[in-house]
Amino acid sequence: MLKHFKKAGLGMATAAVAVMTSTAALAVDLQFYFPVAVGGKAAKTIESLTAEYVAQNPDVTIDAVYAGSYSDTITKALTAVRGGKAPQLSVILSVDMFTLIDEDAIVAFDELVTTEEEKQWLNSFYPAFMENSQTGGKTYGIPFQRSTPVLYWNKEAFKAAGLDPEKAPANWNEMVEMGKKLTKTDASGNVTQWGVRIPSSGFPYWLFQGLTTQNDVILANSDGNKTNFDDPKVVEALQYVVDLSVKHKVMAPGILEWGTTPKAFFEAKQP
Repeated sequence: MLKHFKKAGLGMATAAVAVMTSTAALAVDLQFYFPVAVGGKAAKTIESLTAEYVAQNPDVTIDAVYAGSYSDTITKALTAVRGGKAPQLSVILSVDMFTLIDEDAIVAFDELVTTEEEKQWLNSFYPAFMENSQTGGKTYGIPFQRSTPVLYWNKEAFKAAGLDPEKAPANWNEMVEMGKKLTKTDASGNVTQWGVRIPSSGFPYWLFQGLTTQNDVILANSDGNKTNFDDPKVVEALQYVVDLSVKHKVMAPGILEWGTTPKAFFEAKQP
């Protein structure tokens, strides 16, 4: 176990390594990086779980550190690895798995899981949640605070536009047709309410893959050495996003900020 102390954990990952190392006879000091995005109830849960675990294992000390944004966290983790003082655990975006592997900065959970109980624990997660933390038949991350893009719609706006407020668009065509009815303009022709909003800043690949997956294509393979950006189905999905603004005019043109989308929705500027 101790030979792995220079390794950093993978994100969207939890304190599994701490569980495995608790049996060590010597006192163990662990560092756990997690980004400020893990706030609110999630942060309180981390704090309570950390306190509970330390109380049950007095020889183990866990230093839970806010490391900044997700970008800050991966940068700090890699810097710490190169400096020989890496955290044993870290909540990092799963897309950084291959970077950590290339930097020899991570150890697979498979190497730490030995007992039947531990193996059952590793296999107890939903397979779909595990896929982007696995490569080469090994598991490098454990699902933590998994986020899934969700389509929200403003029922009052739907009702005002003559749409069924209980029915969301079921396909791409319905998204366009409903979007046209929801888009409003003033007397000068300026749009006062857009029909659709898909953020294109922050995590654009994440939202875009929601469309490509619907179109029966995966953006990248599990080995991390091939992308499918030139696949006709990916091109079709991208064209659809562009057309929402350029052709159908139901979505604002240009870059749509991730951070302002919830505010626009709650202020009824976005159905």
